[in-house]
Amino acid sequence: MKLTFIGADHEVTGSCHLLEACGLNVLVDCGMEQGVNKFENAELPISYADVDYVLATHSHIDHVGMLPFIYAKGFRGQVLATRATADLCEIMLKDCAHIQESEAEWKNRKARRAGRQEEPPIYTMNDAEGVLEHFVPCDYGHTIRLAEGFEVRFTDVGHLLGSASIEIWMTEGGCSKKIVFSGDIGNEKKPLIRSPQYIFQADYVVMESTYGGRFHKSGGDHVEEFARIIDETLAIGGNVVIPAFAVGRTQEVLNYIRVIKERGLVKSLPDFEVYLDSPMAVEATAVFKENRMDCYNEETRALVKKGISPLSFPGLRLSVTSNDSIAINFDTKPKVIISAAGMCDAGRIRHHLKHNLWRPESTILFAGYQAVGTLGRSIIDGREEVKLFGESIEVRARIEKIEGISGHADEAGLLKWVGSFMSDLQQVFVVHGDDEVCDQFAATVKDTFGIEAIAPYSGTSYDLEKGCFITVAKGIPIRRETSEKTKKAAGVFARLLAAGDRLRKVIMHNEGGANKDLAKFADQINSLCDKWDR
Repeated sequence: MKLTFIGADHEVTGSCHLLEACGLNVLVDCGMEQGVNKFENAELPISYADVDYVLATHSHIDHVGMLPFIYAKGFRGQVLATRATADLCEIMLKDCAHIQESEAEWKNRKARRAGRQEEPPIYTMNDAEGVLEHFVPCDYGHTIRLAEGFEVRFTDVGHLLGSASIEIWMTEGGCSKKIVFSGDIGNEKKPLIRSPQYIFQADYVVMESTYGGRFHKSGGDHVEEFARIIDETLAIGGNVVIPAFAVGRTQEVLNYIRVIKERGLVKSLPDFEVYLDSPMAVEATAVFKENRMDCYNEETRALVKKGISPLSFPGLRLSVTSNDSIAINFDTKPKVIISAAGMCDAGRIRHHLKHNLWRPESTILFAGYQAVGTLGRSIIDGREEVKLFGESIEVRARIEKIEGISGHADEAGLLKWVGSFMSDLQQVFVVHGDDEVCDQFAATVKDTFGIEAIAPYSGTSYDLEKGCFITVAKGIPIRRETSEKTKKAAGVFARLLAAGDRLRKVIMHNEGGANKDLAKFADQINSLCDKWDR
């Protein structure tokens, strides 16, 4: 019984763990790394063709995004996931494949012009469609036998529709052990879906620590807050633009607006229209509407039993085609626009920002986390001007952010989850968190419960039968070598920045000069800017 840590170790994305037991090679998650990662990931110590099963905790790309890749490399086993996760993966993996192909085509066009060698995409649409045929939908709470002595069960963890913790029982050579993989642990009392369901017994736990050391601010009444912002904006003729992640957050926002309409909380324009402008969000919403009674919370189940869809209401307009999307901004009637991507760095939301950021009567309403370095974060932080599609847009719209909406448990929620296990828990492995957060949260678990807890690096392996480490890997920082060409380019750009600083000094030095001379100087600068603004 051997556990090897591959991905999301001292990092937040790319979850992947290899379990070797009872003659099986089983991956728990097979996620894609996203954003900037600090450490190298170890190579899988076996061939992808030798992987018998993948157990998927949920449909987010950092947990399942490399499934088409391993299919392209020879994986032909089964992918076990809850029914909702399997349905959402149908959407997510195809969309990710489309992105891989599009980005490869864009890079290769540049490579051809520069005479460089072209590179294929990480995987293709055919790979995504291929691995999707190997999915086996499973129900919550049902124990599934994969081999003699090897059984698994999915337990709702309240992070996303279909998300799960995975319980695994192993018996080999007269030794029986149980290990639990937390997946991403959800926030309690979320709209639509159930709160995390707790597990009470295990020998080992592998748990995430995304929000270790952080505590969610009290969210208050989100319905009232949404209603107030929408009412105030529509009353002065503006649009409310809501950047939202297509899967999860969009559906929560739709539910809030349904309640707002039901209660008549928007007085200025009671029959206001809401445009859902994201093909992926439209597809994902259809999955949510398929009455996933085993995922819904009691309130949502009660609505469904009455024949009420929690995600439908009068005035909801679904925008799928490009023409649908373009038409939204030619309609002058005040409205609510929900669009992806949630952090504003890609997708149709950028078009809606272009048409609304400069309007003081409009509101940009953020209802989700905005990572440092993203366009959304810079707007929240007070950026006064942004560039979209080659055009500078002055930020004059009202900027609002609703606090307390999160799909992840904070530190209190993480501790509550791991604290549900009885005293026979032997070891906690902390993963899926920032470098320092993993170590800090492991220490918190140990101090709080007296349980052995450690945050392993990628490449570490552990003998689950003997209860000891086989190999203890050290974090290998990713080397980002800078070529001489890159150094030279950076030096030239530094010269350009210095020239810009000098220009500003010259402008300030000429304050009070003759109007005719200053106008001529301004025209020369604008002419230069027009030439290089590309």
